[in-house]
Amino acid sequence: MLSIRGEKKNQTIPIKVKHKSDHVDLLAPGGPAGLLPARLRLNLRQLEVFVATARAGSTRSAAERIARSQSAASAAIAELEATLGISLFDRVRRRLLLNENGRALLPKAASLLDQAAELEHLFTGAHAAPLRVAASLTIGEVLLPDIVARWKRAHPNSPVHVVVANSSEVVRSVAAFDVDIGFIEGPQAHPDLAVRPWLTDDMVVVAAPGHALAAGRRASFEQLRAERWAVREPGSGTREASDRWLLDHLGSIEIGFEIGSIEALKRLVATGVAIGCLSRHAVATALADGSLVELRTGLPPLRRRLAIVVHKDKQLGRGAEDFVQHCVSAEERRLRPARARPR
Repeated sequence: MLSIRGEKKNQTIPIKVKHKSDHVDLLAPGGPAGLLPARLRLNLRQLEVFVATARAGSTRSAAERIARSQSAASAAIAELEATLGISLFDRVRRRLLLNENGRALLPKAASLLDQAAELEHLFTGAHAAPLRVAASLTIGEVLLPDIVARWKRAHPNSPVHVVVANSSEVVRSVAAFDVDIGFIEGPQAHPDLAVRPWLTDDMVVVAAPGHALAAGRRASFEQLRAERWAVREPGSGTREASDRWLLDHLGSIEIGFEIGSIEALKRLVATGVAIGCLSRHAVATALADGSLVELRTGLPPLRRRLAIVVHKDKQLGRGAEDFVQHCVSAEERRLRPARARPR
């Protein structure tokens, strides 16, 4: 303001002075270095609803997952799309399917939510969030329980949620960000996943103790081709390995049973109605207690690698990273030579 005093009265004249260097929009993206960054227009609530909707396929199912109303979930998606100026889903009937924009956002949004959860627990002594793990049947039913038990003893405040499925389903779950870490059998490939070799495993042919081929003599290829077989279901890593192993050397076999449960398959084989092909890890206890026997065959040994898989675009939290290292250490402990006992 500039005040001019006259003889008869005072007159105040407003004068606005503006210099180019004086006017700075602190909220403008790409402002001068050292000034405040642009105000964030996204919020975690929107991203939480987006990730839940991407996984569930509808705002109704997403709302149930995150304890919100459907109208609030729909509004959050609408706000997020309006903020970004793009659509994130293709609306197909009553389903919401991720489009290319949504697929690009999903890994970053899921990672950001994991980091936010970790911040909430930063000073509580607990890990960032519950670990979400998917494992194949052999790993989930046979190997992982002991590993998870040791983890819980060392980290009592770290919850672990484990889903057991066949290897193909595990790969899909990791690719869709439904879980943080996957454990699979065999060479399951997916362009979005990083695969880390883990434990080794052998395939074995087993039968009931009273089976004709269990007499101790080596079973010929002709005898094996003449038998009825019990095998795992299509899509499992064990089935992929057994198909490759048996069909490459025997040409063809009679598959009498396809079973999606390791325990059910072992019980069936133990009745003598069929012979089976399974992981050595899966039948170790049955071989030890005598309910099954390993058949001697002319088949060459088949050793395969079990693996840990994570999404390439997912940044694992501290708890998930520690859990992966814990699992890797389990293999190192297994391979470590036993110390000589003192005499």
